[in-house]
Amino acid sequence: MRIISGKLKGKLIKFLKNEKTRPLKDSVKENIFNILKHSNLVNIKIEEANILDLYSGVGSFGLECISRGARKVTFVDQDKDATNILKENVKTLSVISKTSIITDKIENFLINEKEKKFNLFFLDPPFLDDQFIQNLDLISKNKIYENKHIVVIHREKKSRDNLGKYIRTVITKKYGRSKIIFGFFIK
Repeated sequence: MRIISGKLKGKLIKFLKNEKTRPLKDSVKENIFNILKHSNLVNIKIEEANILDLYSGVGSFGLECISRGARKVTFVDQDKDATNILKENVKTLSVISKTSIITDKIENFLINEKEKKFNLFFLDPPFLDDQFIQNLDLISKNKIYENKHIVVIHREKKSRDNLGKYIRTVITKKYGRSKIIFGFFIK
Protein backbone atom coordinates (compact mmCIF):
# COMPACT_ATOMS: atom_id res chain seq x y z
CA MET A 1 0.00 0.00 0.00
CA ARG A 2 1.32 3.45 -0.87
CA ILE A 3 0.53 7.17 -0.99
CA ILE A 4 -0.63 7.91 -4.54
CA SER A 5 -0.24 11.69 -4.81
CA GLY A 6 1.01 14.85 -3.12
CA LYS A 7 4.16 15.59 -1.16
CA LEU A 8 4.37 12.00 0.18
CA LYS A 9 3.71 10.38 -3.21
CA GLY A 10 5.17 6.90 -3.51
CA LYS A 11 5.82 6.46 0.22
CA LEU A 12 4.81 3.05 1.52
CA ILE A 13 2.20 2.56 4.22
CA LYS A 14 2.35 -0.46 6.51
CA PHE A 15 -0.93 -2.35 6.77
CA LEU A 16 -2.51 -5.22 8.69
CA LYS A 17 -2.89 -8.63 7.16
CA ASN A 18 -5.92 -10.08 8.93
CA GLU A 19 -9.58 -10.88 8.36
CA LYS A 20 -10.89 -7.83 10.29
CA THR A 21 -9.39 -5.12 8.10
CA ARG A 22 -9.98 -4.37 4.44
CA PRO A 23 -7.50 -1.93 2.93
CA LEU A 24 -8.92 0.72 0.62
CA LYS A 25 -7.63 -0.15 -2.84
CA ASP A 26 -5.41 2.46 -4.49
CA SER A 27 -7.68 2.63 -7.55
CA VAL A 28 -10.77 3.33 -5.40
CA LYS A 29 -8.84 5.87 -3.33
CA GLU A 30 -7.67 7.65 -6.48
CA ASN A 31 -11.23 7.81 -7.82
CA ILE A 32 -12.46 9.30 -4.53
CA PHE A 33 -9.85 12.05 -4.73
CA ASN A 34 -10.64 12.74 -8.39
CA ILE A 35 -14.28 13.31 -7.45
CA LEU A 36 -13.33 15.45 -4.45
CA LYS A 37 -11.10 17.60 -6.63
CA HIS A 38 -13.04 17.80 -9.89
CA SER A 39 -16.78 17.36 -9.24
CA ASN A 40 -18.98 20.45 -9.32
CA LEU A 41 -21.17 18.75 -6.70
CA VAL A 42 -18.35 18.74 -4.13
CA ASN A 43 -17.18 22.08 -2.80
CA ILE A 44 -14.34 21.09 -0.45
CA LYS A 45 -10.66 21.77 -0.91
CA ILE A 46 -8.50 19.09 0.68
CA GLU A 47 -5.81 21.73 1.29
CA GLU A 48 -8.10 23.58 3.71
CA ALA A 49 -9.89 20.61 5.26
CA ASN A 50 -10.10 19.36 8.81
CA ILE A 51 -10.80 15.65 8.30
CA LEU A 52 -12.42 12.96 10.45
CA ASP A 53 -11.39 9.48 9.31
CA LEU A 54 -13.70 7.00 11.07
CA TYR A 55 -12.93 3.28 11.01
CA SER A 56 -9.52 4.52 9.91
CA GLY A 57 -7.59 1.26 10.18
CA VAL A 58 -3.96 1.97 9.30
CA GLY A 59 -4.95 5.39 7.94
CA SER A 60 -4.49 5.12 4.19
CA PHE A 61 -7.26 7.63 3.39
CA GLY A 62 -6.28 10.19 6.00
CA LEU A 63 -2.58 9.90 5.20
CA GLU A 64 -3.41 10.49 1.54
CA CYS A 65 -5.28 13.65 2.63
CA ILE A 66 -2.23 14.85 4.56
CA SER A 67 -0.04 14.20 1.53
CA ARG A 68 -2.41 16.39 -0.48
CA GLY A 69 -2.17 19.24 2.02
CA ALA A 70 -5.00 18.68 4.54
CA ARG A 71 -4.86 20.91 7.59
CA LYS A 72 -5.42 18.11 10.13
CA VAL A 73 -6.73 14.53 10.24
CA THR A 74 -8.35 12.89 13.25
CA PHE A 75 -8.19 9.10 12.95
CA VAL A 76 -10.58 6.94 15.02
CA ASP A 77 -10.58 3.15 15.18
CA GLN A 78 -11.16 0.69 18.01
CA ASP A 79 -8.66 -1.88 16.68
CA LYS A 80 -5.46 -1.38 18.71
CA ASP A 81 -3.37 -3.36 16.22
CA ALA A 82 -4.52 -1.07 13.41
CA THR A 83 -3.94 2.15 15.35
CA ASN A 84 -0.50 0.95 16.45
CA ILE A 85 0.45 0.49 12.79
CA LEU A 86 -1.14 3.87 12.04
CA LYS A 87 1.09 5.45 14.70
CA GLU A 88 4.11 3.83 13.03
CA ASN A 89 2.97 5.17 9.64
CA VAL A 90 2.49 8.69 11.01
CA LYS A 91 5.94 8.61 12.62
CA THR A 92 7.66 7.17 9.52
CA LEU A 93 6.01 9.80 7.29
CA SER A 94 6.89 12.61 9.76
CA VAL A 95 3.31 13.93 9.94
CA ILE A 96 2.63 13.62 13.69
CA SER A 97 1.75 17.33 14.03
CA LYS A 98 -1.05 16.99 11.44
CA THR A 99 -2.73 14.04 13.15
CA SER A 100 -4.72 12.97 16.15
CA ILE A 101 -5.15 9.22 16.68
CA ILE A 102 -7.95 7.91 18.88
CA THR A 103 -8.15 4.21 19.79
CA ASP A 104 -11.75 3.83 20.93
CA LYS A 105 -15.20 2.90 19.71
CA ILE A 106 -16.42 5.40 17.13
CA GLU A 107 -19.59 6.11 19.10
CA ASN A 108 -17.59 6.90 22.27
CA PHE A 109 -15.55 9.44 20.37
CA LEU A 110 -18.62 10.99 18.74
CA ILE A 111 -20.60 11.19 21.99
CA ASN A 112 -17.77 13.13 23.62
CA GLU A 113 -16.69 15.29 20.65
CA LYS A 114 -18.48 18.60 20.73
CA GLU A 115 -15.61 21.06 20.27
CA LYS A 116 -14.07 20.33 16.87
CA LYS A 117 -15.78 20.83 13.54
CA PHE A 118 -14.84 18.89 10.42
CA ASN A 119 -15.13 19.57 6.67
CA LEU A 120 -14.60 16.06 5.37
CA PHE A 121 -15.88 12.86 6.94
CA PHE A 122 -14.63 9.52 5.68
CA LEU A 123 -16.37 6.40 6.97
CA ASP A 124 -15.04 2.99 5.99
CA PRO A 125 -16.88 0.56 8.29
CA PRO A 126 -16.68 -3.21 7.88
CA PHE A 127 -19.08 -4.17 5.11
CA LEU A 128 -21.33 -6.12 7.52
CA ASP A 129 -21.45 -3.26 10.06
CA ASP A 130 -24.55 -1.09 10.12
CA GLN A 131 -23.64 0.74 13.37
CA PHE A 132 -22.15 3.48 11.19
CA ILE A 133 -25.68 4.76 10.54
CA GLN A 134 -26.06 5.54 14.27
CA ASN A 135 -22.66 7.24 14.04
CA LEU A 136 -24.03 9.51 11.30
CA ASP A 137 -26.85 10.36 13.72
CA LEU A 138 -24.33 11.28 16.46
CA ILE A 139 -22.36 13.50 14.08
CA SER A 140 -25.56 15.22 13.03
CA LYS A 141 -26.90 15.67 16.59
CA ASN A 142 -23.57 17.04 17.87
CA LYS A 143 -23.25 19.26 14.77
CA ILE A 144 -19.52 18.62 14.48
CA TYR A 145 -19.57 19.52 10.80
CA GLU A 146 -18.76 22.85 9.19
CA ASN A 147 -21.42 24.44 6.98
CA LYS A 148 -19.21 23.57 4.01
CA HIS A 149 -18.56 19.81 4.33
CA ILE A 150 -18.72 16.45 2.56
CA VAL A 151 -19.35 12.91 3.79
CA VAL A 152 -17.68 10.02 1.95
CA ILE A 153 -18.79 6.48 2.83
CA HIS A 154 -17.17 3.27 1.55
CA ARG A 155 -19.63 0.34 1.43
CA GLU A 156 -20.04 -3.00 -0.30
CA LYS A 157 -21.70 -2.35 -3.65
CA LYS A 158 -24.74 -4.52 -2.85
CA SER A 159 -25.45 -2.78 0.47
CA ARG A 160 -28.85 -1.15 0.86
CA ASP A 161 -28.18 1.32 3.67
CA ASN A 162 -30.94 3.79 4.52
CA LEU A 163 -28.96 7.03 4.79
CA GLY A 164 -31.68 9.48 3.75
CA LYS A 165 -32.54 10.51 7.30
CA TYR A 166 -28.98 11.76 7.89
CA ILE A 167 -27.32 12.66 4.61
CA ARG A 168 -28.37 13.92 1.23
CA THR A 169 -26.53 11.75 -1.29
CA VAL A 170 -25.18 13.64 -4.31
CA ILE A 171 -22.92 11.04 -5.96
CA THR A 172 -22.74 7.24 -5.78
CA LYS A 173 -20.02 5.37 -7.67
CA LYS A 174 -19.27 1.64 -7.87
CA TYR A 175 -15.79 0.19 -8.34
CA GLY A 176 -15.55 -3.60 -8.33
CA ARG A 177 -16.90 -4.72 -4.95
CA SER A 178 -16.97 -1.17 -3.53
CA LYS A 179 -19.61 1.53 -3.51
CA ILE A 180 -18.58 5.09 -2.64
CA ILE A 181 -21.29 7.47 -1.46
CA PHE A 182 -20.77 11.25 -1.35
CA GLY A 183 -23.25 13.42 0.51
CA PHE A 184 -23.99 16.21 2.98
CA PHE A 185 -25.56 16.17 6.42
CA ILE A 186 -29.20 17.21 6.41
CA LYS A 187 -29.45 20.29 8.61
